[in-house]
Amino acid sequence: MPPNATSAHAGSPANLTVALTGASGIVFGQTLLRILDADSRVARIHFIASENSLRVLAEELGISGRSSLVEKLLGHASAKIAQHSENDVGAAIASGSYPSTGMIVMPCSMGTLAGIANGLASNLIERAADVCLKERRPLLLCLRETPFNQIHIRNMSLAAAAGATIFPIIPAFYNQPAGIDEMARQFVCRVLAHLGLPQPGAFIWKPDDLNPSST
Repeated sequence: MPPNATSAHAGSPANLTVALTGASGIVFGQTLLRILDADSRVARIHFIASENSLRVLAEELGISGRSSLVEKLLGHASAKIAQHSENDVGAAIASGSYPSTGMIVMPCSMGTLAGIANGLASNLIERAADVCLKERRPLLLCLRETPFNQIHIRNMSLAAAAGATIFPIIPAFYNQPAGIDEMARQFVCRVLAHLGLPQPGAFIWKPDDLNPSST
């Protein structure tokens, strides 16, 4: 974690930014919001859904429209989640003076990666990410694309060199997930543990448990 980053381990409530962009795997972003909303260590969540993410939400989850989007994603209203338009570049999270624990983009499209890696700051998602980088706060980019071309790889390298963590959505199978929801939850738990917010019930690999007789 960057030296100036604020971690949940520091004792203060977390203040996070979560962005959904127009990449497949939107259920991972939904799961992230649900877990953060239920986590008492998280005081505030600034939520941004890109215009392109709305189409993916409709196609993959059957959720349509921007109105009451948080309630549609969670199944209930939330007092801790503030939804922002991606065009609202005057939002608090667009300023480095606003205290923040960090930002997660899940899923992160290649277009969003390109904008962040090249410092475009053309919308609130890119600007909030740029603020995290310049203030040396955690920025996790959960990418969804395959295969990668040379442009994707170059942009990942640029973003990582600037301080971002490249955290592709690659689900685990060693915990034998029963379905998509469990697979998404385990991945989200890994992301949050990386950010200093380990979750109860998360699967932890213990290879010795598979062969108790080994010495």
